[in-house]
Amino acid sequence: DSDDGKTGVELMELTKEQRKQHQLKSKQQSQPQHKKKRIIGVLGCMAERLKEDMFQDGTADLVVGPDAYRDLPRLISVLSSPSTAPPTSTLGDKRAKKGTTKTPTIPTERAVNVQLSLDETYASITPIRSNPHDVSAFVSIMRGCNNMCSYCVVPFTRGRERSRDMESVVEETRRLLEEEGIKEVILLGQNVNSYHDNSGVEKRSKQKSNVEDDGSYQTSNAGFSNMFRLRQGDGHRFADLLDAVSALDPELRVRFTSPHPKDYPPALLTLMAERPNICNHLHMPAQSGSTTVLERMRRGYSREAYLELIDDVRRLIPDVAISSDFIAGFCGETEEEHLDTISLMEKVQFDQAFMFAYSMRGKTHAHRTMEDDVPADVKNRRLNEVINTFRREVQLRNNEVEVGRLRLVLVEGESKKSTPGNRTFSGRTDQNKRVVFPAGNFATEEEVLKHLQSSGSVLDIDDQSLLAMKTKVELSRGDYALIQIEDARGHTLKGTALWRSSIVGFEQLRNICGGLNSSSKSSQTL
Repeated sequence: DSDDGKTGVELMELTKEQRKQHQLKSKQQSQPQHKKKRIIGVLGCMAERLKEDMFQDGTADLVVGPDAYRDLPRLISVLSSPSTAPPTSTLGDKRAKKGTTKTPTIPTERAVNVQLSLDETYASITPIRSNPHDVSAFVSIMRGCNNMCSYCVVPFTRGRERSRDMESVVEETRRLLEEEGIKEVILLGQNVNSYHDNSGVEKRSKQKSNVEDDGSYQTSNAGFSNMFRLRQGDGHRFADLLDAVSALDPELRVRFTSPHPKDYPPALLTLMAERPNICNHLHMPAQSGSTTVLERMRRGYSREAYLELIDDVRRLIPDVAISSDFIAGFCGETEEEHLDTISLMEKVQFDQAFMFAYSMRGKTHAHRTMEDDVPADVKNRRLNEVINTFRREVQLRNNEVEVGRLRLVLVEGESKKSTPGNRTFSGRTDQNKRVVFPAGNFATEEEVLKHLQSSGSVLDIDDQSLLAMKTKVELSRGDYALIQIEDARGHTLKGTALWRSSIVGFEQLRNICGGLNSSSKSSQTL
């Protein structure tokens, strides 16, 4: 509560439903009782979906959907001032009745606005970074989703897709780069690679983009389809945006999430293969390995089309890491369909996966037309089999692909287990894999490249002249380091730093070196 006697307002943005709802209830219950009224506000897609429950159980006084944040000052004023609305007012709710006789009450007991917008993109908002010292920053480029997968509530809580204009995204990234010194940007969207900026088309020119395509919408291959047809038209596509953002600085890493497998056209994959600072990591949510389950999920592709896309990706970007999502126990899933998912995981060998047991959501197509008929114990057993398959396959893949490799790592800071007597750093590779390595003083890239150019262009990491280049350069947060990967434990890699590096220098090293020699790892490669 404020000292001037005004009502205190506590706002919480919630997007992860059960966990966040529990945290909110616990926080409310732990608040001391005050004489002045405290307003509890809930913001986000959970607020839109569970607004009535929150009012009934006393969780919240103020409920605001993800697109109604501009209405917050009015709603707070309604709650903290005398009002002509009834105590259970739903001000801002599209279902509020008009023409109702109103009598003054002090104060109004609740206020809500959960209307979705067709054009809200947050383009005019400058986010406050929770940790300004992070080397990475998120930039939202679009909102909503048009895919209408049968299990997903996002289209009903976030609305239809709408994209920010490309210029605003590029300028926000430029500001983060120049004013805050970020080294990595992650482009965000519910269906990020379906980005389509068609604002001011008549003023824009495709000649500004280095992406070679005709500007029309393309799916990943002929085996993918769209339920939503309004994706055609002029304007900038995701490949154009990725081209513009990655061109800001060759030392700025660019990632994006969360995509849909249908929106990886050849132009996008070709750009990723050609641009060193666009990370070689693709999230490709399969959800299931069974064509019949995918049909019930309304994913718009078959198992065969998905595997064809995997082949295309690994042909164009050989060093790519692929992550995925999986749902175990979707409506009507048979044991045979479950085993199709297991076999897909074994075939692809994903580098990362997010795996869940199916939980039905209200408003979805599945909720309206299907039955959640897979018993809980069967779901949990299948989920455990999916998780165990992933753990087994990712260990095999990391042993084969990562151990003995030289990786460019962006240093994020000291690792969680670092101690004053045993300092260790952690960071992520281009493939989004975490690496832990000892701190210390290391050679500079300039010296190493000079040495290589005068020594026959062959890199031998055991060469004593190379090891003698220690120039007391200490790595710090935001540096790039060349790391020799020595061990893989689950999702985490361990290695030794060789020297401070850069994206441009790492590419020069690839071009200079005709081979790599090491007495300890003869198979070592870049």
